Amino acid sequence: MLKYLMNAALMAACAIGTSHAQSSPTVTIPVKKTDATSGKKMFESYCAPCHGFDGKGHGPVGSSLKTPPDDMTMLSRMHAGQFPEKHVIEVLQFGIDIPSHGSTSMPVWGPVLGSMSNSNPAEKKLRINNLVDYLKTIQEK
Repeated sequence: MLKYLMNAALMAACAIGTSHAQSSPTVTIPVKKTDATSGKKMFESYCAPCHGFDGKGHGPVGSSLKTPPDDMTMLSRMHAGQFPEKHVIEVLQFGIDIPSHGSTSMPVWGPVLGSMSNSNPAEKKLRINNLVDYLKTIQEK
C-alpha cells in the first residue's frame, strides 16, 4: 500500500511540476482505473495524494503546493452545514482556479474519469456521483 501511495504521490507531483513548467491550462495525470462503484477507492487514488487519506489536506504532495490543499472534511461546515454537491460536481468536471496550483487550475477529473469509460458515458457520471457521495460521508459535524 505504501509503495502504491508513493507512486501516486510521485505521479501527481510530476504532473503538478509539469503544469508549472509549461504553464499549460491542461494537466494530465496518469492514474490507474479504479472501480466506478467505490467513491472511497477513487478518493484514495485521485484525491489523497494532495488532500490526504483522511481528506484533511495533508497528502504527501500537498506540502509541495504554494498553499495547502483544502480540508475536504469541512465542505459542509464552510457552507452553513449544507454539503455543496453542485459545486463539488462542477469542480470535478470542469476544475477551478486555486492559487495553490499555480497558474493552472486543479486537475480536472471529468475528462480523466470520462476517458476511463469511453464506451460507457454513464460511467463517468457514476464515478463522479460516487466520489461526491463518499465526500459527503467524511464531513465533520
